[in-house]
Amino acid sequence: MFQPMALTFIFAMIGAMILCLTYVPMVSALFLRVPKNDKKSYGDKFVHWVERKYEPLLTKSLSKGKVIISVAVALFAVAIFAFTKMGGEFIPQLDEGDLAFHAILKPGSSLTETIETTTKIERIVKSEFPEVKTIISRIGVADVPTDPMPMDIADVFVILKPSDEWTSASSKEELLDKMKEAVSIVPGVNFEFTQPIEMRFNELLTGVREDVAIKLFGEDLDILASKAEEMGKIIASVPGVADMKVEAIDGLPQITVNYNRNKLAQYGLEINQLNSVVQASFAGGKAGVIFEGEKRFDLVARLKAENRTSINDIQNLFINLPSGAQIPLKELANISYEPGPMQISRDNTNRRTYVGINIRGRDVKSVVEDIQVRLDEQFELPPGYFLRYGGAFENLERASNRLQTVVPIALLLIFILIYFALKSFPQTLMIYLAIPMATIGGVFALWLRDMPFSISAGVGFIVLFGVAVLNGLVMISGLNELKEEGVTNLRDRIVEGTKRRIRPIMLTALTDILGFLPMAISSSAGAEVQRPLATVVIGGLLTSTLLTLFILPIFYQWVEKRSERKVKLNPNYVTATAIVCLLFTIPSAKAQEVASRMDTTIVQQESYPEIVLDSAVTMARQSYPSLQTGKLEIQRQNVLKASAYDLGSTQLFTGGEEIASGQGIYTLIGIGQQNIDLLSIGAKSDYKNNVLH
Repeated sequence: MFQPMALTFIFAMIGAMILCLTYVPMVSALFLRVPKNDKKSYGDKFVHWVERKYEPLLTKSLSKGKVIISVAVALFAVAIFAFTKMGGEFIPQLDEGDLAFHAILKPGSSLTETIETTTKIERIVKSEFPEVKTIISRIGVADVPTDPMPMDIADVFVILKPSDEWTSASSKEELLDKMKEAVSIVPGVNFEFTQPIEMRFNELLTGVREDVAIKLFGEDLDILASKAEEMGKIIASVPGVADMKVEAIDGLPQITVNYNRNKLAQYGLEINQLNSVVQASFAGGKAGVIFEGEKRFDLVARLKAENRTSINDIQNLFINLPSGAQIPLKELANISYEPGPMQISRDNTNRRTYVGINIRGRDVKSVVEDIQVRLDEQFELPPGYFLRYGGAFENLERASNRLQTVVPIALLLIFILIYFALKSFPQTLMIYLAIPMATIGGVFALWLRDMPFSISAGVGFIVLFGVAVLNGLVMISGLNELKEEGVTNLRDRIVEGTKRRIRPIMLTALTDILGFLPMAISSSAGAEVQRPLATVVIGGLLTSTLLTLFILPIFYQWVEKRSERKVKLNPNYVTATAIVCLLFTIPSAKAQEVASRMDTTIVQQESYPEIVLDSAVTMARQSYPSLQTGKLEIQRQNVLKASAYDLGSTQLFTGGEEIASGQGIYTLIGIGQQNIDLLSIGAKSDYKNNVLH
């Protein structure tokens, strides 16, 4: 479903990366010029204003880091709690603009009765609701029975006018409630309201037309029917259950013929003979074949229509006896109406029935959880019978399980890419904290807009995680650049680095927020699926940007202070300091002679200039004698590496040979190479490398 969006995003990012490395530098060199004046634009003024307001807030945040981090952790805990109470659904319900509902009559209703009932329903809807443009009913199946349906169920499709022409209702929910109340006066009919595409979509995915199906599996049809009715009574009172249907698997009236075997033996008749007579009389029996060209048709004979309409026609059916006399069938068998199975449904070869419900006013997940609680408390099943939940809830569970696999993989890949960019595990963890902070905004945004979690929102979280870490990467990279430039004061580095990165951070966040804003507020067709995704991204970017500007500098300050403490105790740096002191022993002795003639303070300032630790280590590496000796030895060994290759000696030679019959001399000139030592080159190279290292 979201594959086109993902592919579009991937190819757009690849194209942007290529353009940034090729087209943008070229165009910048051609068209960008140094401005002749220093007049600031409105954008520069706005950014400078933000920097002035941001700096004192950042300073206070750095001094109260523990309080701010505690508040962030508390908000994250509240967001997790809100997420658990949010509910969920597979995909948001689309507003198709039209309505559809099932008209379910009593089992065994004839086609004539179904037509009369649906016609009455159509007249009621058409007369009471001017919003209806067209209404049509479909009964039975087409010539190709890909969608089997009995004659006692009709699909009624209601095509509506544009919403600005509605008069009796202001919303689709209100219109649906009024329409349901209007058609409820038709006796003996149950209704299930849905939408045309949604009805087919549910049936194609899970085999049921309702939003949720509670499937009951077992062997005995009578037990399945009774338990399904009991389950329907329990479910009907759950809040959010709008329409409910218990699948009818029994109750179809059938004419049953039970033969009296004693009388059959008395009259000398056989059961197969009687079955053939009954079948030929009512269903038709083959009496011959008719040919029409190359086509062949069976000639079927049966009773007239008026003689096969009731049970009396079967009871009064005369049977020929071997003696030539006739006797009515009711003298040989007990003929009566008995309820029989209406249909037998199977899932994976297992018999099942189901209770289907449509949900309105609540999300699918919370309704199913309430149903599960009630069934666990009030519903008992015999051994060998079990329940399964299908429909939209089954799709939600399947998609949620898929997300539980995809999301950790995406998070791991993000972590690896950040680590490759920074080559620092602590800094990677700092940037990774943007993900829980972004989650806070995404969850609260869904909660404020009263949206349950859906697969659309889940995809939005995946998009958000990738975008949220980008600002953190920009911030940490800027702070590391200042550190390499020699800004050693930690507080100054943080303040200066964050002020430098305000512009790119704000641009990144604002462009993404403004890009998703039309999706978040859209009300066009299909916007129901887009809104949760855009809402999650916008809310998450707001909180992740605050993390980047305030919480991330706090963590950076803590990590850098800890690393500085480790540097002070590092034995390598202690050794380097001792070497520096040794190197300056001789210059300090000479300085003592001069110090007797000058003021002590001036001599100390000239003889011992202040240097930082990194400069001292650099000077020690350049001037310490043993290090210089080691460098010379390395150079000598590199020169000696060439001696490992012994290609021998080269010789030039000539020769002559007379050509037959005294026609001249054939002169040869050649080059030869002798004493080549190829096999020992590897061993000699290894030896030289070992000596070198």
